[in-house]
Amino acid sequence: MSDRILVLDAGTTSTRAMLFGADGALHHVAQRELTQHYPQPGWVEHDAGEIWQRTLACAREVVEKAGGADAIAAIGITNQRETVVAWDRNTGEPLARAIVWQDRRTADLCAALKDAGHEGEVQRRTGLLLDPYFSATKMRWLMDNDAAVRAAAERKALALGTVESWLVFKLSGGAFVSDASNASRTLLLPLDGAQFDAGLCDLFEVPQAALAEVVDTHGALAETTLFGSAIPICGLAGDQQAATVGQACLSPGETKATYGTGAFVLTNQGDVPPRSEHRLLGTVLTQRGGERRYALEGSVFVAGSLVQWLRDTLGLISTAAETEALARSIPDSGGVTVVPALSGLGAPHWRAEARGVIAGLSFASGRAQIARAALEAMAHQTHDLAEAFAADGTAWQTLRIDGGMSANDWMAQDLADMLGVTVERPDFVETTALGAAMLAAVGAGLHASLEDAAGAMRGKVRRFEPAMAGAVREERLVRWRKALAAV
Repeated sequence: MSDRILVLDAGTTSTRAMLFGADGALHHVAQRELTQHYPQPGWVEHDAGEIWQRTLACAREVVEKAGGADAIAAIGITNQRETVVAWDRNTGEPLARAIVWQDRRTADLCAALKDAGHEGEVQRRTGLLLDPYFSATKMRWLMDNDAAVRAAAERKALALGTVESWLVFKLSGGAFVSDASNASRTLLLPLDGAQFDAGLCDLFEVPQAALAEVVDTHGALAETTLFGSAIPICGLAGDQQAATVGQACLSPGETKATYGTGAFVLTNQGDVPPRSEHRLLGTVLTQRGGERRYALEGSVFVAGSLVQWLRDTLGLISTAAETEALARSIPDSGGVTVVPALSGLGAPHWRAEARGVIAGLSFASGRAQIARAALEAMAHQTHDLAEAFAADGTAWQTLRIDGGMSANDWMAQDLADMLGVTVERPDFVETTALGAAMLAAVGAGLHASLEDAAGAMRGKVRRFEPAMAGAVREERLVRWRKALAAV
């Protein structure tokens, strides 16, 4: 039997196929960029057809390099969460552009639901807050504003799903499922409920008949024959839950932070549904045989996308890697502070209307100061989350980091300094894909448990210890809070 696992990692800016061994070794990678559509301020869209076609192209490339479908034991899928795809269940074709998790067009609807007094009950049941980030109001917007979506609903042909649902539907030729980790990000799944809830669907005016069956994150979930012989799909998870698994945060209290397009911190909460009093999120981490493990989550909307904005829009840098050299070239930011609220503020502030600020500029401010302040903003945002987690009784002892930005040694050390805890970074920072591989490996029987998979597949880590003087840390936090108050 083969021990190779094909992972499809459908992210926000690109989609990839990666071939892993059961020992965690990465054998092949294929990647395609995804087009970002910004039809008006606050709106972010993807072409669902492009997501599928480019994911399929990557998969075919890697399957061929592997030696064909018979060389692959299982498929694992991980994906950008909360993004909503609407498609026709009969034709399998998208009905509208996908509304991306970053999109803020439903802010007024969320505000109206809050004003009507619904947020407390929604949070109690789902672990989530009323924010445009989540899927249900995106689904409602499509129902209200897109004639093709409404017409499909009227003829009972509408499918509304997150990206993993879309990919499994296309791969399998019609299986319509959503794993519990992704389903828990929609506002439509109670943390302790097996399936999408009729009452929540009524609140958001989302037709329950258009939603998928909620399934486990690992096991025999579906199969595809698109690559020749049948390959089982044995792992499904949202990108942040997959990264938590990939970081081996499998016991209560263990915490990871992923710095990709956004920044996402998850702390394992075991089998007890988490309840936050400080505007953090409760989410499903994994599910096997209907039994769930949960996490407490803090979501920051802008991380790596800030560096991308400095590069592509402002032209201040030519590559993302340049920020580390610029940060090291000066002793401090010269009083410059960046609040990267380019698409609102996420946890623990949850201010959809907030917009970004660069404060403290002077004639002495240049590329280096702004680049350093942008990196410092990652630690400032994470510090806000650390305070909220501690207030909820989940203080961090260490922080395991991953994602593209975490490769920046200066930023990793700055996190340790500002948080006052040890920061661990694995040698292999693509832990989202690795976590999907672990889930699929267990789902396919290549490993007996996620703990066994983590022991075999995770690899070595590097540690960064705090070394910053308390007075320097406090001065930065004072500037951060002052700038934050101005957005």
